[in-house]
Amino acid sequence: MKNQRIWDDLALFAEVARQGSLTGAAERTGSSVATLSRRMKALEASVARPLFLHGRQGYALTAEGRELLRRAEKMEAAAAEITEWRDRPRGKRRVRISAGTWTAMVLARHLTAFWTPDYDWVPEFLHCEMDMDIARREIDIGIRNRRPDQPWLAGRQTAHVDFAAYGRDTEVTGWIGAAGDRANTPSARWTEHHHGDRIVTRANQAQLGMAMAQAGVGRMVLPTFIGEHTTGLVRLGEPIAALRSEEWLVCHHEGRHDPPIRQALDALAGFLRSNARTSV
Repeated sequence: MKNQRIWDDLALFAEVARQGSLTGAAERTGSSVATLSRRMKALEASVARPLFLHGRQGYALTAEGRELLRRAEKMEAAAAEITEWRDRPRGKRRVRISAGTWTAMVLARHLTAFWTPDYDWVPEFLHCEMDMDIARREIDIGIRNRRPDQPWLAGRQTAHVDFAAYGRDTEVTGWIGAAGDRANTPSARWTEHHHGDRIVTRANQAQLGMAMAQAGVGRMVLPTFIGEHTTGLVRLGEPIAALRSEEWLVCHHEGRHDPPIRQALDALAGFLRSNARTSV
């Protein structure tokens, strides 16, 4: 039981370290702030080393804390590999792929353009506006808007994505904002910053926002590969330079050598670099 408690504390420590605060870690782990505070103090006492710089910086790591995080993440990765191996079905390998709303929609609609049932791997799509954890094997491949900066991740750039404002016609002057997880996306933050006083309604699902834009409720920022090919919408201005982003396929640096994951990476890269996804 003692060893199990240590492993549990290290998992909680890693989440606090990544989030930089007890509040953020509480949301991720389901533990209370009070419980996390108590467990972190106990962990520091058990290792006899200061792990956090307490103060206005939140829960910033000391040098000892950074070293423990590096070791704890190796532990997490090993545990995730064992779990994935245990749960792997006997047969074709599932490759879990995460992407934002619009890219996930295009991948689903054009699945047969880059995958067929006779392949040795089966795609499993997990939609999430926020990054899912590759180190802990929540997913195998993430499609993201930036180069990975963690040393345990490998990335392959596929394209650039442009965004612009779309609406039913030029008479529409109000804007459609975002709620929930979508409020933290770059396009939602841009809309809030530049047109917050003209937002007439909000939606926590991108498809709901687009439906309202088609109905003439307001303007909405969309990736051009969606907006240019959506019935009932016209572009209301040039692409927004501040929102132009890179597109990267990201996976664990060791996972990329797994044949099914490498095959999936090659198939996705070929599709995303082509013009096929402009037909939605």
